[in-house]
Amino acid sequence: MQALKARVQNGRIVVNEPTDLPEGTVIELVVADPGDELDDEERAELHAALAEGLAELRTGGGVDADELLSELRARG
Repeated sequence: MQALKARVQNGRIVVNEPTDLPEGTVIELVVADPGDELDDEERAELHAALAEGLAELRTGGGVDADELLSELRARG
């Protein structure tokens, strides 16, 4: 399946790329980066949690990723 790029122009989706799809082929378009579905409160909670984690890392807290992955692999 080949990816096609399109843009919106005057409220219409415009695809200006050559393709070898057969005439009449129906394609489904999706937004390449739909973002997320967080509301303002959830986004604020996420940012607070990220800031807390970063502060912990800066003070020497946290777990080494390689060690954690090794431990998880050993369990499974």
